[in-house]
Amino acid sequence: MQIEIRKAKLTDRDQIAQFQIEMAWETENFRLEGITVLKGVEAVLNNERLGAYYLAVVDHEIVGSLLTTFEWSDWRNGTVLWIQSVYVDRKFRKLGIYGTLYDYVKALVVADASLKGIRLYVDESNKGAREVYSRLGMNGEHYRVFEWMKK
Repeated sequence: MQIEIRKAKLTDRDQIAQFQIEMAWETENFRLEGITVLKGVEAVLNNERLGAYYLAVVDHEIVGSLLTTFEWSDWRNGTVLWIQSVYVDRKFRKLGIYGTLYDYVKALVVADASLKGIRLYVDESNKGAREVYSRLGMNGEHYRVFEWMKK
């Protein structure tokens, strides 16, 4: 199986939004509003300052995606990429899709002196994802992310 990684285009909007809706339901039992997600995905695809989506493609089918966003680190005088909105189609799990996406993003960081690292957050109950991230060499020991969101 050949996995191609590419940067998403505006024409990928609907598939990415669908992945996000499925991911929110699967991981948090949370129903996202479709039009809001479509607009959110489109905003990123139209403005690279917000982030970038990367897609995993197998036989011309989009089978996974992730979003990278930016955090300025004064400690490192550079940018840390946050990986967000990770989703791999159920039929393609445990085949190395996420690992290939991660390796692609990691290579971007390694090749760019202004990029200093990668971070992500994962729901405490998502044991499978935590195991994958650990296996790829990510460290979950350092920080715990807290948040406040408007309802």
